[in-house]
Amino acid sequence: MRRWLAPAVCVLVVLVALLAPWVAPYDPDALDPLNAYAPVTARHPLGTDDLGRDLLSRLIHGARTSLAGPLIVVLAAGAVGATVAISAAWFGGWFDALVSRALDVLFAFPGLVLAITVAALFGSGFVTPVVALSCAFVPVIARVMRAAALRERNLPYIEALRVQGFSAWHICLRHLVPNLAPLLMVQAAIGFGYAMIDLASISFLGLGLQPPAADWGLMIANGQPSILAGFPQQSIAAAVAVVITVVAFTAVAERLATRFSGDVR
Repeated sequence: MRRWLAPAVCVLVVLVALLAPWVAPYDPDALDPLNAYAPVTARHPLGTDDLGRDLLSRLIHGARTSLAGPLIVVLAAGAVGATVAISAAWFGGWFDALVSRALDVLFAFPGLVLAITVAALFGSGFVTPVVALSCAFVPVIARVMRAAALRERNLPYIEALRVQGFSAWHICLRHLVPNLAPLLMVQAAIGFGYAMIDLASISFLGLGLQPPAADWGLMIANGQPSILAGFPQQSIAAAVAVVITVVAFTAVAERLATRFSGDVR
């Protein structure tokens, strides 16, 4: 039962995000100032915020942006990082040395700092932090993939395929990439959790999505003043959602790593 808990949480969160317009009991942006800070009731299971908006509805809709951002980050960084890493490992020589030095330089710069700097320079929103984090995650994925690609490239079956006359494109696309795919999946699953935390932090600092958008990081920030007023529901609910989701995806990543450890040489 416990082994299925993390995957079940991941599936549930994804389904909630996809079906948000149909499962949310209210419009997340509907204002009801006369019902501000409503307590937890059957009508409002998590209560309301300072503007009378239903917190459960905002939490459900916030799952959409909170999942979409990290997903775009890992997909973009995974595609670019894997391509760069496999190319460097395959061609070797000066090209591999140049790529390695470039990855070392990029890896030394914290991704969150880069995203905050870019958002501060080019404006807040959804796209800017996502693009910045995607660039920051490329060296993280590329370094791991390059090391694995170098090991795979030196295995006997690669040389056997070369002797048989297969082209470099055929060997890479039909053999090298499929054998490295499990490792890329693990890296993407791990990176998803880190990307979610980073994007939530950026939104918390006011450099991500702006009000009245429903976003978990933004909800934590918006609920901060209400904590002193004795209404911590908004910040607590959003923070718990972030923690549970990150832990679930990280647990799934660890299981994938264990399962595929024998497949990645």
